[in-house]
Amino acid sequence: MQKNTKILVVDDDSGIGEMLKTLLEFYGYEVIVTEKPLLAEELIQQENIDIVLLDMLISGVDGTDVCAGIRKNPEIEKTPVLMMSALHDAGPKCKDAGANDFIAKPFEVEDLTEKIEKILAAQNE
Repeated sequence: MQKNTKILVVDDDSGIGEMLKTLLEFYGYEVIVTEKPLLAEELIQQENIDIVLLDMLISGVDGTDVCAGIRKNPEIEKTPVLMMSALHDAGPKCKDAGANDFIAKPFEVEDLTEKIEKILAAQNE
């Protein structure tokens, strides 16, 4: 794992956001959590985010729109996005929106960190 990988978690369920922050920090990541998807692009730039963990269903906003917005922003378009959802058929929609990968909720932390590392490794190839 690279040192100080910065992850932005975008989830409107603060309980899930905080839980992911605690778990991922245990694995040595630096984690920023926001419940406001519209702030995601700004935070990616301000905080120099390495990867975004984005929930697909966020109150009032479709996570795939947030992902597509990141892909359209030339300053952050290369930032990896790992989307998550409890909807099992959501994977293809998330990939269509530009997500690097998708993980179905609920997931094991090991599976999540494995996907994160895989995406980051691919970025550095």
